[in-house]
Amino acid sequence: MLPEDIHIKVKSLYLPAQSSPKQGRYVFAYTISIQNKGEQAAKLLTRHWKILDGRNKLEEVRGEGVIGEQPRLSPGAEFTYSSGAVLETPNGTMEGSYQFSTDAGELFDVAIPLFALTLPGALH
Repeated sequence: MLPEDIHIKVKSLYLPAQSSPKQGRYVFAYTISIQNKGEQAAKLLTRHWKILDGRNKLEEVRGEGVIGEQPRLSPGAEFTYSSGAVLETPNGTMEGSYQFSTDAGELFDVAIPLFALTLPGALH
């Protein structure tokens, strides 16, 4: 199993109803789709996020699975979930990695590409 067998797509969205710009609270949702294009099953074990706000304040998040699950993706399977992040600035970025295990116990990491968390109209 190779890390490039796992394909990750990300979409992010600003949530104005949950945000409070006057209090420096900007809430973003993101949806991630993870697809196994390999020939072996892979189980998502852990996640590692680097969340950077517009002031270069870094927050790192590590934990087991995603949204309380450790999905096992059979060949061709896809797992999609949504979560969120709160920033003190109207824009920032997220990137990270997932650690997976094959059924044989082989561990490998898959990079989550950098994506923007941006208030509509905040960047010119």
